[in-house]
Amino acid sequence: MKKQTSKKKPDLPAQIAKALRDAIMSGKLAVDDRLPSESDMAEQFDVSRPTVREALKRLAAQSLIRTERGAFGGAFVRRLSYPEAQEQHATTSTLLLTINEVDFATACEARFALEKACTQLAVERRSADDLATMRAEIFRQAQPGLSDEAFCASDVALHRALVDAAGNPVLSYQLAGAVEAMQPLMNMITYSQRSREQIVDLHTMLTDVVEEREAEAANRVLDELQSYTLKLGREFMDFRAKVKRR
Repeated sequence: MKKQTSKKKPDLPAQIAKALRDAIMSGKLAVDDRLPSESDMAEQFDVSRPTVREALKRLAAQSLIRTERGAFGGAFVRRLSYPEAQEQHATTSTLLLTINEVDFATACEARFALEKACTQLAVERRSADDLATMRAEIFRQAQPGLSDEAFCASDVALHRALVDAAGNPVLSYQLAGAVEAMQPLMNMITYSQRSREQIVDLHTMLTDVVEEREAEAANRVLDELQSYTLKLGREFMDFRAKVKRR
């Protein structure tokens, strides 16, 4: 007699969450719209109220809904801001890079290609505040007592200022994953070998040409930064391989 294999139970909360997410993404449920009550959704999907609550928790974890208490409370479609979206995007990108162990050269190529894509707008639209932010980070990087962690954070802040100088929140969102996630990864690999003085010089050159509104020159500086980063990455990988062979 053949042993019957048990069928995997359907993930009802996931199915309900997907149905509601699809309704939000399609516009059937708009920002600030109130979702049906738990009891109404339980009846609609023919499930228990705890199952509906679990589905709502999943949507809240994805920042798609918010819940409010009181007589006029309930679950509402959440308005997501660009800064929140950028933070989530950067976190996801960091996880993907860490978990999947993306090749260093691939990450470096993507990170600089994305940044160079916004330099034309950045040099056209940069403000005095954008330049002041970049120069403040250069000054910070030149301080002899600055820790490696603080130097890396300043590096990210400077490149983020260049991206934000483009004045396009969609570009800033897309580049958040590159600058906020890939740059720290590359810093972690190369910081012990790189010359801070050389990085500061390149950052100064970059800021100068952005101030002078020279997009091609800015991209050439970014090319130099990319080549230097790749060189340090290869040296680090070669060193680590030698250590493993011993």
